[in-house]
Amino acid sequence: MLTQLAPLLFVLLWSSSFIAAKTGLRQISPLLFVAVRMAGCAVVLVALMLLLRRSWRPLGGWRWLHCAVAGTLLNAIGLMAPHVGLLLAPAAQIALVQSLTPLLTAALGVVLLHERLRSRQWLGLALGMAGVGLVVGYAALENASRFQGLLLAFVGVLGLVAGTLYFGRFCRGVPLLPGATAQFVAAAAVSALGAWLLETSRADWTRGAVVATVWNTVMVSLGGMGLYFAMLTRGSAARVSANFYLVPGTAALLAWVILGERLSPLAVLGLVVASAGCWLVASAPREAA
Repeated sequence: MLTQLAPLLFVLLWSSSFIAAKTGLRQISPLLFVAVRMAGCAVVLVALMLLLRRSWRPLGGWRWLHCAVAGTLLNAIGLMAPHVGLLLAPAAQIALVQSLTPLLTAALGVVLLHERLRSRQWLGLALGMAGVGLVVGYAALENASRFQGLLLAFVGVLGLVAGTLYFGRFCRGVPLLPGATAQFVAAAAVSALGAWLLETSRADWTRGAVVATVWNTVMVSLGGMGLYFAMLTRGSAARVSANFYLVPGTAALLAWVILGERLSPLAVLGLVVASAGCWLVASAPREAA
């Protein structure tokens, strides 16, 4: 049951992160928001390691460095650029660009991880690409600053793809808790350095800012990414990352209900096409490498 519910729960949590971030960024600068979120995760995980008396030995033999690299790519690079992009573009469109993650992950996974895809999965990946292209192309013609925000979201995609593939290649054998601890400690250090060097940080800790930060720290980064890593240890990178195709539609619905954001008919069409792509990728029977 939990295995079946994990992808749906991940999609809901990851989609909600865009809404919470959009709310938090009204009072907190984007890189500082990510740094605080990563630092909170690192503190919680280190405390759990100590309280549960878990061994650090699984991180020996330079495995800690592999986990640190994966965590930096996934949780620092993968979040810093899109959070800046959220200042320039709607949450649903940023989420839609991030649905490019399955396409790049699958294409590179075939080469680097020797995973195989069926023809219907390649069709699904192509549909996902087409759906994203509809929205990004329209944004480029409509608004230059919005297009810049979507480009920043794509930088985050590169981080997610690289981190997913690196995790799949080097970190699958590391137990979840020590592995996640190394990942978030590294991500916290990198994002804090980025906030210090790349922006003039600001923070007004209103109730909304605190709630948004806590939600994205506990529910999304700890809960959502924990589910993501757990799914990666049991399935192919392409199949697991295909869940990102369901995020834009869910994020768009949440943004409409909570933030009052509206989407053009073309954007809605892009969401539908991308979601169809997700179904094709995820529903195909697994084929062993």
